Amino acid sequence: MFTLPETRFDFVGDEYIYAEISREMSIESNYKAISITNELRKRNIPGIIDICPANASYLIRYNPEKIAGQDLKDYIQEIDIKKSNLSELTMQIRIIEIPTWYDDPITREYSLQFADRHQHPEMTDFEFVMRGNGFTDKNAFIEAHSSMPYFISMVGFIPGTAWEFQIGVPRENIIQVAKYLSPRTKTPARAIGLGGAFTVVYPMESSGSYQLIGMSAVPVYDEKRRLAELNDVVLARPGDFWKHRPIDEREYQRIVDEVERGTYRYRIKEVEFSSEKYLLYGKEYIDDLMEGF
Repeated sequence: MFTLPETRFDFVGDEYIYAEISREMSIESNYKAISITNELRKRNIPGIIDICPANASYLIRYNPEKIAGQDLKDYIQEIDIKKSNLSELTMQIRIIEIPTWYDDPITREYSLQFADRHQHPEMTDFEFVMRGNGFTDKNAFIEAHSSMPYFISMVGFIPGTAWEFQIGVPRENIIQVAKYLSPRTKTPARAIGLGGAFTVVYPMESSGSYQLIGMSAVPVYDEKRRLAELNDVVLARPGDFWKHRPIDEREYQRIVDEVERGTYRYRIKEVEFSSEKYLLYGKEYIDDLMEGF
């Protein structure tokens, strides 16, 4: 039986309990956080105000006039211990395709516009990320970034922002990069950026400090609910997989036009994901889940 290390609990002020599952990012720790917080929502415990899962931790806000902090901690700890068994961490998730135009002129222009905030103003963001990860060939970098899916570890910050962490790749091969020295004051909606080991799709025009490497042809946030899959406004759900598929300018424009008309349909596959099987079989298990996608 595979079990995760014991979670550390801390009281933060009079209204919060912080639970740190691990200090190192892993899909097992992240799925444990998601699984526990989902279970807490189902139980609808009186006194809990808010439940916030993160990459390898979670935060609970509660009303101390309705439930004692120690009682709530004991209650959460019971669930936490059960969810430390990896056989308990099985979830229904969606694999979603994100058509991606890499090294596009839109994000290239933003690289030039904010070059004075960058470590290497003579490079575009794409070149900086590519070279910083040991790639000299553009297509080889795109293959490395898009060959395996990313799991959504958390959603937050700007509405619709989802943190993507690549799965099925040896830790030493995960693409990583430093953020801008000083944030841009403007980033285009649907721009794809890298910061640390995380990839994000900017849901709307905003400031930002992630290195821009391309554009998503599809929205990840839409208040107008033009597409059936965005009836909840936000595309991302913690635990889901996103798979970036490289496209060219022509296909990018075709998909953007379909989105504007409301006729585009996301490519989605629903699967059951087992943290235990992933720990046992790694990339082979992910390849099986991705078969036919």
